[in-house]
Amino acid sequence: MDAHAWDERYAASDLVWSAEPNRFVAEHTADLPPGTAVDLAAGEGRNALHLARRGWRVTAVDFSQTGLDKGRAVAGDLPVTWVRADATGWVAPTPVDLVVVAYLQLPASQRGAAVRNAFASLAPGGTLLWVAHDSTNLAEGTGGPQDPAVLMTAADVLADLGAEARYDVVAAGRVAREVTETGHRRDSGDVTVTAWDCLVRVVRATG
Repeated sequence: MDAHAWDERYAASDLVWSAEPNRFVAEHTADLPPGTAVDLAAGEGRNALHLARRGWRVTAVDFSQTGLDKGRAVAGDLPVTWVRADATGWVAPTPVDLVVVAYLQLPASQRGAAVRNAFASLAPGGTLLWVAHDSTNLAEGTGGPQDPAVLMTAADVLADLGAEARYDVVAAGRVAREVTETGHRRDSGDVTVTAWDCLVRVVRATG
């Protein structure tokens, strides 16, 4: 899906995604002291806004101007800079303490470029947090893209970093995300089902 298609999707509803941050982004940044951050492929900026409310100075990057405009409208005086750019070609002009990438679902070659750009944006000691729909979600989970070419595993993301990257792995694996769905039968009510995500958290080496 290109930027124009995402512009149309974001324009078609008040919020495409939840106003709340992704649960894994909230959990895995809670122990980090606020500093400078990038929300890469930020969409409507829910994770960027969450970080800014916690004291981070955030750059939200997305190729959809409509998505960025929606986030800017909510941000008010929060310290967020909104940048229209493609995640596969953008690197932070000044190294940052945190890069968050949530549900950027791309074919392998494009994903690899985004992973390496995200890592290149980090200062030594900075954290990269990558969350995406896991490859196993197609057969074992619910929701998410149905094209296996844009799904991935934590091992794929680590491999994308390349042999020259120096980092410490804090977390890398498959994580369960509980989703509430409305039952298809009139008498079945809401049901809780499991979606499977991959999560990678690494810290760029300081040496």
